[in-house]
Amino acid sequence: MAHYLVFLGSTRTSTPPSPARLGERVAKACLRLLSSLPHTTAEIIDPLTLNLSDPFKPHFAYAKTNAPDDLAILADKIAHADGYVMVSPEYNHSMSPALSHLLNHFGASLFAFKPSAIVTYSMGQWGGARAAVSMRVFLSELGCLPVSAMIHIPKAQEALNDDGQFTQEQERWENYFGRTLGQLIWWAEAAANYKHQVDPTHVSPAFQTAPSQRNAPSSEAP
Repeated sequence: MAHYLVFLGSTRTSTPPSPARLGERVAKACLRLLSSLPHTTAEIIDPLTLNLSDPFKPHFAYAKTNAPDDLAILADKIAHADGYVMVSPEYNHSMSPALSHLLNHFGASLFAFKPSAIVTYSMGQWGGARAAVSMRVFLSELGCLPVSAMIHIPKAQEALNDDGQFTQEQERWENYFGRTLGQLIWWAEAAANYKHQVDPTHVSPAFQTAPSQRNAPSSEAP
């Protein structure tokens, strides 16, 4: 049984614009479509349900026994998930601060060697497509490389109802989502199967001692 996390990149609960938490409709659609597939489960990760520390302190900065419960539980879910769906509106041509803030709490080693899918939306005509460009870079650095097909939903308030159901052209919308989610599942299954043959952490160990581990060898003479 494969399990996927759908990250909801919005904490807005008030208007304008209306309706509030439009991303919740999008996340519910992703959850519904993933859960309808055989041998597949999914859950939504909603930042409003989490108590994130302020000021910012990531999960990996705590001693293993001292991490806040919300961070520790979510870290375990991330580590055991087979893939991720990242749902975001567009802020200044980039991904939402709510999503980047949430993801920045966790080290890349939890996401590594698993795929992700990019899903953006807007109330206007562009569907958040410009945010997706920056999300590719962000998710690649995080280690969960995004699949090539992306989902962009213009006028999402008209396309989806509060339950995440498509209000019109249901078959076309589900086929559109299905291309991206199909790629996600294919890569997730391929990665999971290959891990039984080759341990990726041996091929490419995580940097865990100091940032200098990322540095190229020095060309200076000793």
